[in-house]
Amino acid sequence: MTILIDQPDFGVEAEEKKKIPNKENELVLDDGFVVPVTNSFGHNFRDYDAESLRQGVVENFYRVNHIKQTFDFVKRMREEYSKLDKVEMSIWECCELLNDVHDESDPDLDEPQIEHLLQTAEAIRKDYPDEDWVHLTALIHDLGKVLLHPSFGELPQWAVVGDTFPVGCAFDETIVHHKYFEENKDYNNPAYNTKYGAYSEGCGLNNVMMSWGHDDYMYLVAKENKTTLPSAALFIVRYHSFYALHRSGGYKHLMNEEDIENLKWLQVFNKYDLYSKSKVRIDVEKVKPYYLSLIEKYFPAKLRW
Repeated sequence: MTILIDQPDFGVEAEEKKKIPNKENELVLDDGFVVPVTNSFGHNFRDYDAESLRQGVVENFYRVNHIKQTFDFVKRMREEYSKLDKVEMSIWECCELLNDVHDESDPDLDEPQIEHLLQTAEAIRKDYPDEDWVHLTALIHDLGKVLLHPSFGELPQWAVVGDTFPVGCAFDETIVHHKYFEENKDYNNPAYNTKYGAYSEGCGLNNVMMSWGHDDYMYLVAKENKTTLPSAALFIVRYHSFYALHRSGGYKHLMNEEDIENLKWLQVFNKYDLYSKSKVRIDVEKVKPYYLSLIEKYFPAKLRW
């Protein structure tokens, strides 16, 4: 059975044969994963204005994040963490390390991150059973949040989680809580506050500096440890929090042809990343052997972090 669900904001369709969709305004999901109406708190997903216990925490997070994520800050962090000299461990060991990590920027989730990773992976596995690379991508996409752990410097939340965005050019108005960028030192810097800023049309997102956080860090870890995952997987890992692009359509003037192709898979993935956040528990021991086999297929036994 196939379920058709109108989602006018998404712009992609997951077809019955699991081909990359091109038709707009439909989301097709097979048996096993039904898009929930509300998040774990009873509100619409990504509703940053909803009155809830987390609303104030989330808004304050974005205030600090938008003020401190500057071009110079991102450059320093990429230089430091691209050394990959913090820890050596396996992918699964990293998954277990996330058991106590919570994301203050997320208005939809208040469960341990390991729960979200497996919920996302199992949801997409049901609908795309033959695409094992995307199952593993779902499992690893948030592993960069270990930056919150003492072994990795225990970075503050604003430097690890939240929606990501380019630095070095104008901040798009679709970015959540955009008003706080007015206190960012790059906001009035003529080198960085125009449409293109430090970049050029069609330069490719790989040449664009993104706000620092778990997305870019996990991308660096996967790439430098010679993963054999396809380029679409690395694109998902690196840009899954880039909502101004894949949800709102901003910054497309910086994309090249490869970005355009990979964006199709990111938009498919995002539905599972966002809407699989629920109170449904996953039997970790039951699914663990499958994911260990994928880790062995696409990664070395131990990685430098």
